[in-house]
Amino acid sequence: MKCPFCSSFDTQVIDSRVSEEGDTIRRRRRCTACDRRFTTYERVELMMPAVVKRNGTRVEYDPAKLRGSLNLALRKRPVGTEEVDAAVARIEERLLTSGKREISSGNLGELVMDELKRLDHVAYVRFASVYKSFENIGEFIRAIDEIKVPSKRVKSDA
Repeated sequence: MKCPFCSSFDTQVIDSRVSEEGDTIRRRRRCTACDRRFTTYERVELMMPAVVKRNGTRVEYDPAKLRGSLNLALRKRPVGTEEVDAAVARIEERLLTSGKREISSGNLGELVMDELKRLDHVAYVRFASVYKSFENIGEFIRAIDEIKVPSKRVKSDA
């Protein structure tokens, strides 16, 4: 670590502490050349993959756009904020663990649809109708058929 006062690279760590949240480490350092002290902070830098749009352009991943898409599909639906937060976290976790530097907007849309399928079927159909550009009622019916749960037959003792 370079000393901010004399630019020497010969510094020592005097004390290290983890923040209350546990996501950063504070280090007190001393420069052996000028004997001055300074503080540094370390935190993990996670890089989300870039999103490749259908037209080939690349944009930075934007969590606000993801949340906005989910909220729009879930508008006036009985799904709590905590559930939306958890869905966003699961999508971001999948993006990070994929190890990819780029993801197509199509793959990202599929991740959103997977989460909406778990959260609310009406929101899923709303999102799918826009995302997949449904042009007729048959496409709506196919989307609904994807989420239908087969009913269990009750046996009668007659």
